[in-house]
Amino acid sequence: MPLKMPEPDRAVIADRDRLVAELEAIVSAAGVVAEARALKAFESDGLTAYRQTPMVAVLPETVQQVSEIMKLCHRRGVKVVPRGAGTSLSGGALPLADGVLLVMSRFNRVLEIDWDNRCIVTQPGVTNLGLTKAVEHCGFYYAPDPSSQIACTIGGNIAENSGGVHCLKYGLTTNNVLGLQVVLPDGEIIRVGGRHLDAEGYDLLGLMTGSEGLLGVVTEVTVRMLRKPPTARALLIGFPTSEAAGECVAKVIGSGVIPGGMEMMDRPAIHAAEAFCHPGYPLDVEALLIVEIDGTEAEVDHLVGEVEKLAKSCGALSLRVSNSEAERLAFWAGRKAAFPAVGRISPDYYCMDGTIPRHQLPTVLRRIGELSEHYGLKVANVFHAGDGNLHPLILYDANQPGELERAEEFGGDILKLCVEVGGVLTGEHGVGVEKRDLMGAMFNEIDLAQQQRVKCAFDPQSRLNPGKVFPELHSCAELGRVHVSGGRTAFPDLPRF
Repeated sequence: MPLKMPEPDRAVIADRDRLVAELEAIVSAAGVVAEARALKAFESDGLTAYRQTPMVAVLPETVQQVSEIMKLCHRRGVKVVPRGAGTSLSGGALPLADGVLLVMSRFNRVLEIDWDNRCIVTQPGVTNLGLTKAVEHCGFYYAPDPSSQIACTIGGNIAENSGGVHCLKYGLTTNNVLGLQVVLPDGEIIRVGGRHLDAEGYDLLGLMTGSEGLLGVVTEVTVRMLRKPPTARALLIGFPTSEAAGECVAKVIGSGVIPGGMEMMDRPAIHAAEAFCHPGYPLDVEALLIVEIDGTEAEVDHLVGEVEKLAKSCGALSLRVSNSEAERLAFWAGRKAAFPAVGRISPDYYCMDGTIPRHQLPTVLRRIGELSEHYGLKVANVFHAGDGNLHPLILYDANQPGELERAEEFGGDILKLCVEVGGVLTGEHGVGVEKRDLMGAMFNEIDLAQQQRVKCAFDPQSRLNPGKVFPELHSCAELGRVHVSGGRTAFPDLPRF
C-alpha cells in the first residue's frame, strides 16, 4: 500500500510566496531554498523509497533565527519538519508538500570542551565522529558510535536515540547526553538538563531524547566524554551456524562478561565486507562474531581468555585475537563498512531495525531464514548482537515489479517477529514513517493515545513533524477524553519510488 501522509493544506501552499519572503527576512535569501530543482536535494532521507519535495527549506545559523522561524510558522499555522544530515533510515526527516523543512546543517560548531566536568557542548549539526575528533588528542572520546558516525549528526542521534557497536557497555545516546537547548513549536527556548549527572523534576531530557523531532528542535547539546580505555583487544570468532553464534552471545552475556562491543555478521555480510575492504575475515564460516574487551591490561587478558573458552564450547571454527591497534581496527572496519559493502552485491537493500531479547537470537535467525525463502529475497544480517539490536538487510531490485513491496512485507514480518518474541519495533533508527503503521502490533489504542497526549502538551496544533510515529492522528481535544474514537485526520497516499 502507498504510504499515507497528512492532507496538504492548500491555503498554505497558495500563500507560499509570502511565507518565503518572511523567511528570507529572518535568515536572508541565502538561507532559504525555494526553487523546485534545488529542493530535490531534500526530498528524502536515508529511506529513499519515499520522497516528497518540501514546500520550502530554510537553513538558520543562530538559535534566535530558529526561534523566529518557529514563531512565524506557529502564527501562520504552517507545519515544520526538522532535518539534520538526512541519514535517518526510518523516514523521520521526510518533508511535507505544505511544510517548511528546517535544515540544521549550519549548526556545525563545537562550542566548548569542559575538561573539568568531562563534557562537550556542541551544536546539533556536528557529526558524531566529530565529537571524538575534538577530544581524542587528550585521550577522550564520545562513546555512542553508529555505523554512519562519519556523516550522522549529534542532533539526529538525539532525535532517534542512536546506538552503535559500543552501546552494549557504554549505553545509547540517552545514556551519554547531559543537557539540551530546545526551541519549542511556538518559538519558546528552553533548557533541560545541564552539565551535571542528574536533574530534579520530570525527566524532560529523557523525553526529548528519541522523540523523533515531534516535540521540539534541538539547538544545543551537552554530552559526556569518556577517557579512552588503556587497553582494548578484539576477538574475531567464526561459527558453523548463525544459531551457534547466537548461542555464544547469550553465553558471554550470561557469564557476566560485558564486552565493549559485540557484533555479529552472517555469511552474505561477511563475504560482502571482505570483498569491499579486505579486513581479513574467514570465508569458510556461516557467522562471525566480533567481541571487543577493554579495560586494564590484566582485566582484558583475563576476559579474553574467558570469551575464548565460551566460544569454543559453542563450536567455534576459527578464533583470532587482535595483537595490535591496527589489527583491532581492521576487525571493526568490515563491520563498519557492512552497509555500503552489501550495496555492491545488490541493486537495492532495505535496512531493518528491531530489538529482541538476546536469548531469542537463534530462534529469530532461523525464522528470518524461513521468511527469506518464503518471500524469495535474500538477506544479509548484521547485528548489534550484545544488546539484541538486529539490522537485517533485505536484498531486492526496485526495477523488478513487486520486489520493493515484497521487501517491505518481509521487513514488516521481521518487526512483528521481534515483538512476538518479547522485543520492540526499533532499536536506534526510530519509528518515523517506516514503522508507523506497525505501532499497533506493539501498543493498543489507549497506549498510543497516551503517547499522543505527551505530544499535545508540547505541540497542541500538531504542526511539528506530523505524520510520523503515530498510525492515526487524533485532535488534542479528542485526546482529552478518556476513550479515543473518531476525530482522525486523513492521510492521503504518498507514492513510493
